[in-house]
Amino acid sequence: MVTGAGSGIGRSVALALAEAGWSVALAGRRATALEETAAALPSGDFLTVPTDVTSAEEVAALFAAVRDRYGRVDLLFNNAGTFAGGGVPVEDLDPETWRAVVDVNLTGAFLCAQAAFRAMKEQEPQGGRIINNGSISAHVPRPHSIAYTATKHAMTGLTKSLSLDGRPYRIACGQLDIGNAATEMTARMQTGILQANGQLAAEPVMDAADVAATVVHMAALPLEANVQFATVMATAMPYIGRG
Repeated sequence: MVTGAGSGIGRSVALALAEAGWSVALAGRRATALEETAAALPSGDFLTVPTDVTSAEEVAALFAAVRDRYGRVDLLFNNAGTFAGGGVPVEDLDPETWRAVVDVNLTGAFLCAQAAFRAMKEQEPQGGRIINNGSISAHVPRPHSIAYTATKHAMTGLTKSLSLDGRPYRIACGQLDIGNAATEMTARMQTGILQANGQLAAEPVMDAADVAATVVHMAALPLEANVQFATVMATAMPYIGRG
């Protein structure tokens, strides 16, 4: 299952998983975008389920649909997220935007992970894998990104707790921290984005397919092995030395 599958990294990962032979469930808020992703998949078994990950009821319906179709859940790529409020100084960020980012990036990730955990614990044979989309911002922030950065730091705690709680049930959980994959959300990085020294600078990006290849590798491991944390980023981006 891939959340946020309608565009960007989610679409690239769904395509790569399908090419690797996985049956793929596509989840996201926009039905039209999910259909566009589905149209790009190679011939194979897939399911599209429009879902708002901030809704516990819709997440429950998503997992019920997947289990009805496939009988089990072997993999969740917990990818849905938003950068709303990015570029707004902390003193100007309104509480509604803060809550919206937390709802999608943290609560939505928790609801999907919880539903996957339940399914993986109950199914026979037991177990499965959850891969959380963290971010470079799970380590270091960009200027004016307090809501996004806080949720991505929280994602690391979510990953660690899932890893610990999943041990008795053969549920592996890892986190992929991504830097500057070329998507709609990162388009402005190529034209100029605020740096820690107050200057604007263009930043290099990488193909989202390179991220997808890493997810496919993590997903293909036996449940006795786990990539706990991995960082995949544009080689020359200002991460080492940021700030």
